[in-house]
Amino acid sequence: MADTHVLFVEDDDVIREATQLALERDGFVVTAMPDGLAGLEAFRADRPDIALLDVMVPGLDGVSLCRRIRDESTVPVIMLSARADSIDVVLGLEAGADDYVTKPFDGAVLVARIRAVLRRFGHASGPDGAGGGAADADVPAEAVLRFGDLEVDTEGMEVRKGGVNVALTPTEMRLLLEFSNAPGTVLSRDRLLERVWDYGWGGDTRVVDVHVQRLRGKIGQDRIETVRGFGYKLRG
Repeated sequence: MADTHVLFVEDDDVIREATQLALERDGFVVTAMPDGLAGLEAFRADRPDIALLDVMVPGLDGVSLCRRIRDESTVPVIMLSARADSIDVVLGLEAGADDYVTKPFDGAVLVARIRAVLRRFGHASGPDGAGGGAADADVPAEAVLRFGDLEVDTEGMEVRKGGVNVALTPTEMRLLLEFSNAPGTVLSRDRLLERVWDYGWGGDTRVVDVHVQRLRGKIGQDRIETVRGFGYKLRG
């Protein structure tokens, strides 16, 4: 099993060194950088399997770095934020991050979140993790599902709107597959967190809300309906 390469961008020397050691003890290969510009150079040079980006780093802040990475790659990104209620969390998710972890964090929790994200993306998740990805999600029997002008190819993992390919991140694709598997059915945020984000312990529903908004922007604002107090559903 190939080693999993983590890019870690953090300007606090103590946190950076301690976290790097903790991740390396769990079998990850870590490239640690103290600022966003160095992090971008390392990303382009090394093409890591996952990026951990602190929001507040010098040179190029974590949110801007996430946007630059997302312009070039669908590699999974986890943002690190010092405040759970910070607007930075939402900004990071809107920039294309797949998840976030609040500082201070427990090393075991961080490793669990990394492995959960990597499973969704089909990577090995460290020496004790299992592979997985979008193919593990329940998908309908038909290869191509159609919802108006929207086509979802569940085997080729492609989406077309009006015959034009739509570029989705793996997280957005898993989210759309979950909706496509039950069109017209209201899916709660907790169910989506469990099924799409692999959260067996609950989580912040803002992750769901922001990704639904990003998905709507790509497949049509009216395609996914909000059912207040319950969740979301895909219109057939």
